[in-house]
Amino acid sequence: MRAPQLVVHHDKELMAQAAAARLITKVVDAQATRGSASVVLTGGRNGNGLLAALASSPARDAVDWSRLDLWWGDERFLPEGDPERNVTQAREALLDAVPLDPARVHAMPASDGKYGDDADAAAAGYAEELASASGSEDHGPVPTFDVLMLGVGPDTHVASLFPELPAVRETERTVVGVHGAPKPPPTRITLTLPAIRAAREVWLLAAGEDKAKAAAIALSGAGEIQAPAAGAYGRRRTLWLLDDAAASQLPRGLYRPAIP
Repeated sequence: MRAPQLVVHHDKELMAQAAAARLITKVVDAQATRGSASVVLTGGRNGNGLLAALASSPARDAVDWSRLDLWWGDERFLPEGDPERNVTQAREALLDAVPLDPARVHAMPASDGKYGDDADAAAAGYAEELASASGSEDHGPVPTFDVLMLGVGPDTHVASLFPELPAVRETERTVVGVHGAPKPPPTRITLTLPAIRAAREVWLLAAGEDKAKAAAIALSGAGEIQAPAAGAYGRRRTLWLLDDAAASQLPRGLYRPAIP
């Protein structure tokens, strides 16, 4: 595992705009190299802020949206269209405004979908969808995502992998149901750390004073069971994108501030 790279921006708006520009460049490069690209989206205020910045970027048309596969790192197990679902928020922020191929938008199952209210069966179904998209060039039962984005919670959780809960300890399955999550709703679906680590690049997003302690813990050598963000890394690159507030408890020698 390579050491993570850190980029710190002055505020969350600049961070979102810079991350959106980075993502456009990464997707365009992947499409030029392999003909298509795959990205794993994250919810929360930072993930949705990035999507909104991408929607308003004049460079967004550089992406061939019809050749982009979208996946999700986790989802709240709620009915289709619920405003708290990550996919609902992503559609409002960006997806409804760009010409995506619906067959390449891989939303996690809803609680009123084909699996009913069985989150574990829904997780297994999503794992099967990932496996079916995995090719011989991949390294296991998930595609080698170009970029997998994760918001970092104040408790160091990423996706719906919370400290000490069973999901963060999973080493075999790629997707699991989460029961009794410490933040609502309690029932969720999430990628596991093995699935996250299949990505070429993992980007961790943290902005705001409430994320400062989490960033400091995760980047201080903490274990992944106690600090799930510490266990999220990519095959080629792990990138932490922060604002000044989220980086306020990090040693200054650990990073160089980004140029505005």
